Amino acid sequence: MQLFYNPSLDNSANLFSFDKEESKHIVKVLRKKEGDELYITNGKGDLFTAKILAADINMCKAAIISTQKRHPKMFRLHLAVAPTKSAERYEWFLEKATEIGVHEITPILCDHSERKILKMERLQKVVQSAMKQSLRTYLPKINNPVSYTEFIAQDHKELLFIAHCEDEEKLDLKRCVAADKDVTILIGPEGDFSHKEIKEAYKKGFLPISLGEARLRTETAAIVACTAVALINR
Repeated sequence: MQLFYNPSLDNSANLFSFDKEESKHIVKVLRKKEGDELYITNGKGDLFTAKILAADINMCKAAIISTQKRHPKMFRLHLAVAPTKSAERYEWFLEKATEIGVHEITPILCDHSERKILKMERLQKVVQSAMKQSLRTYLPKINNPVSYTEFIAQDHKELLFIAHCEDEEKLDLKRCVAADKDVTILIGPEGDFSHKEIKEAYKKGFLPISLGEARLRTETAAIVACTAVALINR
């Protein structure tokens, strides 16, 4: 099954035209022809089945023949993760978190952050590609980078956790997350959160969590946290 993405599709659509790049991929690479079926999502839970009407490498045209609504899970996972020094490692995190089932990601700029600028268009493409590859029909939301202070000052109603490396008593994430409960988890940069940031988080209701005995890279910690929450909500 090959999944395509177009955010403008809705239930009123009857006909659909692919852009030149996708048309060429469909006809030249996938070797699809008239009468073959394709699958498209709008990233909002809808899965469209389409039949090719014109297998043109410049503009492949298809008719929507059925629509299936995939209902979302009862929980939402929001990961607020500091950008990694290596842009490629952050992209890896986004790809894997999308496959696992994250709902929202916010890059947070911390006291010890070494990277302050992100190529948001590139990150959007990574998430879209991961959604299609994993055959998911909901596209995670990627917010623009914000300062750590700005993020924790927001009005959070969900379960709130912070993963840091300071030596103190922490909760086991697997034991304090319940099914069907919204969750936000803070993951710091390579240099960890500053002591001041950790104290600020506590004042805002964030609880310290452990992700295991090993010290993890930023992107690894984010994936471990994402996996733990997803497994509880299977």
